[in-house]
Amino acid sequence: MGEKTIQCGNLIGGKWEQRGANGITRLNPANVRDAVAPAPDSSAEDARRAIQAAADAFHPWRRTVPPERGKIVLRAAQLLESRLEEVAQLLTREEGKIVSESRGEVKRAIDIMEYAAGMGRRLGGQTLPTEVPNVFCFTTRQPIGPVAAISPWNFPVAIPCWKMAPALVCGNTVVCKPSPLTPATATRVVEIFEEAGLPPGVLNLVHGGAQAGSELINHPLIRGISFTGSTKVGMAIHMAAARRLAKVQLEMGGKNPQIILRDADLDSAVKSLLTAAFGATGQRCSATSRAIVERKVARQVAERLVEGTKAIRVGPGDRPEVTMGPLVDELRLRDVKGFVDRARAQGAAVVIGGCEPEGLRDGHYYAPTVVDVRPEHEIAREEVFGPVLSFIEVDDIEEALTVANTVDYGLCASIFTKDIG
Repeated sequence: MGEKTIQCGNLIGGKWEQRGANGITRLNPANVRDAVAPAPDSSAEDARRAIQAAADAFHPWRRTVPPERGKIVLRAAQLLESRLEEVAQLLTREEGKIVSESRGEVKRAIDIMEYAAGMGRRLGGQTLPTEVPNVFCFTTRQPIGPVAAISPWNFPVAIPCWKMAPALVCGNTVVCKPSPLTPATATRVVEIFEEAGLPPGVLNLVHGGAQAGSELINHPLIRGISFTGSTKVGMAIHMAAARRLAKVQLEMGGKNPQIILRDADLDSAVKSLLTAAFGATGQRCSATSRAIVERKVARQVAERLVEGTKAIRVGPGDRPEVTMGPLVDELRLRDVKGFVDRARAQGAAVVIGGCEPEGLRDGHYYAPTVVDVRPEHEIAREEVFGPVLSFIEVDDIEEALTVANTVDYGLCASIFTKDIG
């Protein structure tokens, strides 16, 4: 893995600004001595200029025919594919996930971009019957205007691409604000879109935190907001945007259950559970964080789960033998430790893990952890966003479904059984 520092900056109206500004310095979560990227902590004024650039570029861009817009996004996908390994290595260095996961994320971004590019030839409307003679009624699809794409750190290639690519093909201009934890990856992605041939101002990049984000959410020229992140922030965005009738797309938190019934293929269920709980170090809104298991097979599942968890190798994501990387930063590590410590205090039993691994003090590492809990425990109800799985025993499927549904989150779920009925 290279140790070169990436000089990040804002892209506003086709010009790169504040390259290497030291507002925020991103450290490698696997080795905090490695400074990955300095990036600007943009002001509200920086965000306003980016919004104005997007507004100025909107009308020429909307007049560009959709197939041509799609071709530019397709060229970006092809450029990203040609640099897949470079971007994957940077993603691992900056965010921490293992390289195989990073490669998979970049490939997913390419797939999404290719699909979105094809939308340029599918943006049709409808013809409709009318109640009035000699009236021809039809619909057309129109872009809404400048949009804000506010993306998180846990999938810093795929999520910006699945926000930006469809928006651009549909004729909208974009201001992208990535997480302050992944400025280098965001810079690479935007550079690739720029190189593909986007006109100045069509795609703008603003690094930073709350000041820039608040301006994007509240500015009257922003007609749509796509946000992926915490439920608390997403709710605040939704309420702010509603006051001016801006469109909002939200993807927020999860507390996702995997139900394992007595007739399930237990080996298959546990294999899935290990990947879903500990893949990406559990830092996914779609991660399985609750295993809800029928009591008759609970011991068998727990034994397989402990065996599989012991086989996970924690360490820097660029090492081929490692199967789980670090948490993204010190705050995330502290939060995860706090959840487990409070669970112990509430009477939950840590089955395996529940500590920082020995010999890995240079990064933000936490062992994959299974906690035997009751449904009312905090750790079984709130999103931990780390490699922690709550193990809950139930008597039957009715109780399993009740437990699965007694949280404030609803994102994804699975049931393992041989009885599809």
